[in-house]
Amino acid sequence: MRARLSPIDGGPPIELVKELTVVGRNDDCDVCIDHKSVSKLHCVLVRTDGLVLVRDLGSTNGTRVNGQRVRRAALLPNDLIGIAGYRYRVKFGSEPEAPAEKAAGPAARDAADEPDDTPAPEPSPLKNKEPEPPLKRNALPDVIDEPKKG
Repeated sequence: MRARLSPIDGGPPIELVKELTVVGRNDDCDVCIDHKSVSKLHCVLVRTDGLVLVRDLGSTNGTRVNGQRVRRAALLPNDLIGIAGYRYRVKFGSEPEAPAEKAAGPAARDAADEPDDTPAPEPSPLKNKEPEPPLKRNALPDVIDEPKKG
């Protein structure tokens, strides 16, 4: 499935052509954002069926999903991802780029923020499925609580 990050503040979209995409300031990154606010190795994006997973790599200025700073998160269609000061909207499939998002102003953006009412497909039951071992809780929280400024 095609996935891309469409910039909110202008600029070219980022096509996620690889299953694993490293984003950062370093020239060796798959997506190089040459700005001092972006860490050398900022985050990694993993493309899977129907969603993109993001994992912050200990960046200084953080990775945000829908305004919340995260260590890791699943990105769904139309989610907003912030990489340091750069903001992108997550797009899937063959949706055309909407230049109206920039030109039409808040009304067009509000319409794009409405959730998709399409029901998710039911998972198919597997025959002879082995019982799954219990999940271990991750010691690090997925969401980072930022200190309140006072």
